[in-house]
Amino acid sequence: MARAKPRLAVWKFASCDGCQLSLLDCEDELLAVAGAIDIAYFPEATRGDVKGHYDLSLVEGSVTTAHDVERIHEVRRRSRTLVTIGACATSGGIQALRNFSDVREYMSIVYAHPEYIHTLETSTAICDHVPVDFELRGCPISKGQLVDVVAAFLSGRRPNTPAHSVCIECKLKGNVCVMVAKATPCLGPVTHAGCGALCPSYDRGCYGCFGPKETPNAPSLSAWLGGMGMAAKALERIYRTFNANAEPFRKESERHAEPDNQG
Repeated sequence: MARAKPRLAVWKFASCDGCQLSLLDCEDELLAVAGAIDIAYFPEATRGDVKGHYDLSLVEGSVTTAHDVERIHEVRRRSRTLVTIGACATSGGIQALRNFSDVREYMSIVYAHPEYIHTLETSTAICDHVPVDFELRGCPISKGQLVDVVAAFLSGRRPNTPAHSVCIECKLKGNVCVMVAKATPCLGPVTHAGCGALCPSYDRGCYGCFGPKETPNAPSLSAWLGGMGMAAKALERIYRTFNANAEPFRKESERHAEPDNQG
């Protein structure tokens, strides 16, 4: 009797769908994945009901509503292995900028009837609510890394995602450092590798799309950027982008924030 294929589910929470699209963009690789695994639930690609349990769940998006909280616990119960994909799922995403402000004030300004809006005060990572087996960073994620994560699950090994910074990727590509050569602000020294040093390869500073690397020294980078003339307000803002609520970036931005802008 043929052995049943492992069942894969892809879930969406508060996000732009970009990381799910990265899976669809795998094209030829996706065909191989589909041949080795049963894509049982993936609303971005096909209709389907949530039934039974799943061997592997990929979760995109952050938790921003009370319903999200209930739903992620249900996803965890149904999943043998749960992998979060993208900046929203791993750190709260760009929408985590709400964590530094008064959401109720925004609602009263933007919506004619804010009483109909039901949302949490914060946007948080999936791991803040349930145990996560692996986090794949990026905004969006690297499709090559995503294929490796799925392949790692199928073969019972740990994914081969680098723990070093974007600076190493620049060195491997032979890029001239944009901070040293052109005094261009760059988050590369504290940012997780995975993009292939895309922005520095085009003479632009890294924006930190892949979040903080392991053991980042953000205060040291801030001192360097400050020496280049970056003001405290700019230092606060540079850490508050796609991974604003990732702990090393959040703490460093708060260190440079004005007292009335601490959230």
